[in-house]
Amino acid sequence: MPEKRKCKITGQEFEILDKEIAFCKNMGVPLPELSPEERMRELMASRNEWKLYRRKCDATGEEIISAYHPDSPFKVYKNEVWWGDSWEALDYGRDFDFSRPFFEQFAELQKVVPREGTSIFNCENCDFNSHIRESKNCYLNSLVARCEDTHYSYWVVNDKDVMDSVCTNNSTLCYECLDCDNCYSCVVLQNSKDCHECHFSFSLKNCKNCLFSSNLVGKEYWVFNKFVGKEKFEKEKSKYLNGSWKSYREAFDKYIDLKKNSIQRFVNNNNCENVTGDQLYNSRNCNNVFEGNDNEDAFNAISLAESKDVYNSYSAGWPGCEVVYYCCVSRGSQNIAFCTYTWFSSDLHYCDSMNASHNCFGCIGLRQKKNCILNKQYTKAEYEALMPKIIEHMMKTNEWGKFFPPYLSPFAYNESPAQDYYPLKKEVAVKMGFKWLDYEAPIPIVEKVIKASQLPDNIKGIPDDILNWAIECESTKKPFKIVPQELKFYRSMNLPIPHRHPEKRHADRMALRNPHKLWNRNCANCGTAIRTTYSPDRPETVYCEQCYLKEVY
Repeated sequence: MPEKRKCKITGQEFEILDKEIAFCKNMGVPLPELSPEERMRELMASRNEWKLYRRKCDATGEEIISAYHPDSPFKVYKNEVWWGDSWEALDYGRDFDFSRPFFEQFAELQKVVPREGTSIFNCENCDFNSHIRESKNCYLNSLVARCEDTHYSYWVVNDKDVMDSVCTNNSTLCYECLDCDNCYSCVVLQNSKDCHECHFSFSLKNCKNCLFSSNLVGKEYWVFNKFVGKEKFEKEKSKYLNGSWKSYREAFDKYIDLKKNSIQRFVNNNNCENVTGDQLYNSRNCNNVFEGNDNEDAFNAISLAESKDVYNSYSAGWPGCEVVYYCCVSRGSQNIAFCTYTWFSSDLHYCDSMNASHNCFGCIGLRQKKNCILNKQYTKAEYEALMPKIIEHMMKTNEWGKFFPPYLSPFAYNESPAQDYYPLKKEVAVKMGFKWLDYEAPIPIVEKVIKASQLPDNIKGIPDDILNWAIECESTKKPFKIVPQELKFYRSMNLPIPHRHPEKRHADRMALRNPHKLWNRNCANCGTAIRTTYSPDRPETVYCEQCYLKEVY
């Protein structure tokens, strides 16, 4: 029977399903005390996905780009050193102290074990990125794989010449696109697949040369959901994509109205069986899961790939994982719980930044190690004898079964994706125990600062000298620079210079996506009950799957 509980933080009632109860029993952990949303907030708050700082490498003294700000209390090494052989994480090992809480001991270990500056693997000319691998000539992106000449984008894979986009895959020459796959030369396109030259449109599939349209399949030369032919399409397109900021903003406002007044599919899941959530593909038996592909038996998770039996976790897969509980960032790992950043490891509990390690507890930064506790090496027999005693101790201190408390996060709440998905004001975050960072990066040294409103309206009037200026964001007033490859992209695509800081542009894009939350609602056409990412108080017309397919196809 499902069990109902009240969240220890919000007081709101939540339900624990039979499958999660059985999973927790098999893992030997107590049932969660927090609502699914608060669990995800904890997980996301342990990761910095966007913020980059200039600081010194604590090993070499040279200036590096790092996810840790200069005043961070942690020891930070540049990537080559952290992954190299010049230091040994076991040197920081210590005995477990049964007279003190575990989290207190873990906090002390955190302060001395070196941390990786940024997560950049097998890349060329990609130093100014966060969490990127196998890519080339990319700038200020986060969560990137196998991309080239991509900038200011988030969760992108196999893209080339993509700018200011979110969750685009296998796409080329795209600007301000969200949740798109295999698209080419598109501007402001969302929830679309296999499209070419489609702009300011929503939910298109296999379309070409469409403008201000939604919910179309296999169409070409459509404007405002009507066929117009090539000549009129080109004429309408030239009104808005002509290099003018004023024209671009007018088109964007039309897009927002179009999207608001279009029929909405209740969720965007494809080829799935027995799932609740959104943006899922080729998955089965998933409950309250968002953004994933080829998964099975997952619950309360965000961002999964090719994984099975994943519960209360953020970012698992690439390659796939199995039996993961309450973890943040798991790659190719099995049977892990309460961990952050694990690569190709198994049988870990309460560990951080572990690579190819097994049977470890409370460890940080180990590589190819087994049977370790608080970074101290034990024999297999010693490890197996000590672990039950530690678990019993943590049960007495009321720590066992809980994720790392907020004060153990290496990052401030406003540095983490939690602020994107579950935003808090500073005073609320601090009251909840999270850190908050007021640090501001130094203003760039430039020839002059120009207000965004003072920029020439058209890209054709932008001089090369803009590379030596800083632009004052029209919203936040924070200065930002244009880099050469960015200017080249705008000119080649005939797009205006942006008027907002990259961080603000990212926030604006995220606001266009639905939240990772499900509500009960009724189909606007047939009245059937649905679980959707559109809250009942939103004005959109939301259809169930059957009604949506009938309308579109």
